[in-house]
Amino acid sequence: MIIKSSESNSHYLLIKCLLVIMLIEYSNGGSGFLIIPKRVEQNQTRIFDRDKLTSTSSSGNFSVPNSISDSSKNLNLIKNVKHTISGSSLSDGLKSNNLTSNNNNNNNSTSQNQSINETSIETSFSTSNFTNITAQVGSIVELPCTVHNPGDGTTISWIRRKDYHLLTVGLTTYSSDERFSALHLEDSEDWPLKIKYVQLRDAGLYECVVTKHPSISIFIQLNVVEARAEISGPSEKYLKPGSVLRLTCRVVENIENPLYIFWYHNNRMINYDSHRGVNVSTESDNRYSELQISQTTTSHSGNYSCVTNNAVSSSTLVHIFNGENPAELLRDYGIAISPSTTLMLSLLLTIVTYQIFCLCSL
Repeated sequence: MIIKSSESNSHYLLIKCLLVIMLIEYSNGGSGFLIIPKRVEQNQTRIFDRDKLTSTSSSGNFSVPNSISDSSKNLNLIKNVKHTISGSSLSDGLKSNNLTSNNNNNNNSTSQNQSINETSIETSFSTSNFTNITAQVGSIVELPCTVHNPGDGTTISWIRRKDYHLLTVGLTTYSSDERFSALHLEDSEDWPLKIKYVQLRDAGLYECVVTKHPSISIFIQLNVVEARAEISGPSEKYLKPGSVLRLTCRVVENIENPLYIFWYHNNRMINYDSHRGVNVSTESDNRYSELQISQTTTSHSGNYSCVTNNAVSSSTLVHIFNGENPAELLRDYGIAISPSTTLMLSLLLTIVTYQIFCLCSL
């Protein structure tokens, strides 16, 4: 460069050269001089402190910048690290938010599906329609009614069909007959109707109704049988003193076995009168019993009854005579005669004897 001699231009060129030199030093990363290098060192110190406080490199530390270009590189690295950290945390946050929202959506869809499934399940009976139940007079019977998914706000009622009498609604009895009641346990689907001390008049159809819209129902048929005791042989027996009396009793038409069989002579229970020559043997199921008296006397005459706890009793009349009489004569020929017939025969024989006596006296 050639500098001309004029002083005005010389100052201008000097300043221009200094500016060019400063720009060259700044662009080449030199150590600088005068005031500008000091400012650069201050800037470098500030940049280094900020890097040290805010970020770390892949090795964990940043080197001290030797120039403004190094500081700018560190600044770019800091920005990249910050961007990476913030980006990863942001993406993780978005992912977690998405997972949370997905879980909530899944839970909501599951609950909706459950509610839809619950509403779509229909109420039904597991008890067959027109089920036949047989009960014995005097026993306790339960008519079955099992309801699946009755739903909220529904009640189960029982109706006697022969007179359309409402017996129960839920667990409340609406009949004046206290023998009827509904049974139900919590969390159970069973709603049986209980009838105590069953009578013959209780036989017939019963309806189990689920009160909803529309209502559904099933029918249960109750059959009632009456057990009875039967003493084998004729209703009257004729014996001579010293003969053997043997009576047998059998319980028939029973569903439940009786608890006992008692023998009565007139109004006295004689099961344990062994001292009077009475011997009673009964089967373990109390459906058959035998009474035996080996040496009968006139005191053994009378009414003998077979009595159980759940069957109609049976009776027979035993006659034991001293000597011969018309009844015994006819009995020897295998003819059974009632007391009224015996009286008529006695009167007839008396009349015939009187007439024969009158004829002989003539």
